[in-house]
Amino acid sequence: MKIKEIKELTTKEIAERCETETAHLAQLKLQHAISPLDNANQILFVRRDIARMKTVLRERALNQQN
Repeated sequence: MKIKEIKELTTKEIAERCETETAHLAQLKLQHAISPLDNANQILFVRRDIARMKTVLRERALNQQN
């Protein structure tokens, strides 16, 4: 998910997707521990998406304070 796409979402939608992606990351890590994934880079991509979402949420929180 691109940063532009994330910024178009509402704060509530971003928070929900962040929770969903965090659960998905945990599931991927578990699957990878049991048997190697076909594409281990999926974990990296999901982690980066979560970081992007948290960054946008933090930016919005700081903008509301000012």
